[in-house]
Amino acid sequence: MSNLEKQNVKIVARNREAYHEYFVEEEMEAGIELCGTEVKSIRQGTLNLKDAWCGIKDGQLILNQMHISPYDHGNIFNRDPRRPRRLLMHKREIMRLFGKVKQDGYSLIPLSVYLKGSLVKVKVGLCKGKKLYDKRQAAAERDAKRQMDRAMKERY
Repeated sequence: MSNLEKQNVKIVARNREAYHEYFVEEEMEAGIELCGTEVKSIRQGTLNLKDAWCGIKDGQLILNQMHISPYDHGNIFNRDPRRPRRLLMHKREIMRLFGKVKQDGYSLIPLSVYLKGSLVKVKVGLCKGKKLYDKRQAAAERDAKRQMDRAMKERY
């Protein structure tokens, strides 16, 4: 039984593009401040992290541009699908991230959203942007590995 199975974790959405566009230096878990209909919508799996990014404003970590589709039965309680949402982390961690982002040119990118028990959590990555040649090199390595796996599979 793996660690994730013990903790009852269900991944709702992943930001696959983030791993293509950035080098992920560090990953952290953060809670997210949501209203009730947003949680119900997330449980249905109707969210998109494609254009999402995090920023630090007034000492708070804010998740911007994450799209949570309105809940079908939510009527007047539905909120704006792209509204900024506050991420919950310790103040010390937020200030450490703020220093990295300001000085070293890092970005804060949400990597995945998952349910941990009954709570909604966001995995935030401290990332550095890849150059075009880095992306090409990663694609070449991936293709070479795929060819080696294919050759090994044919042999045995």
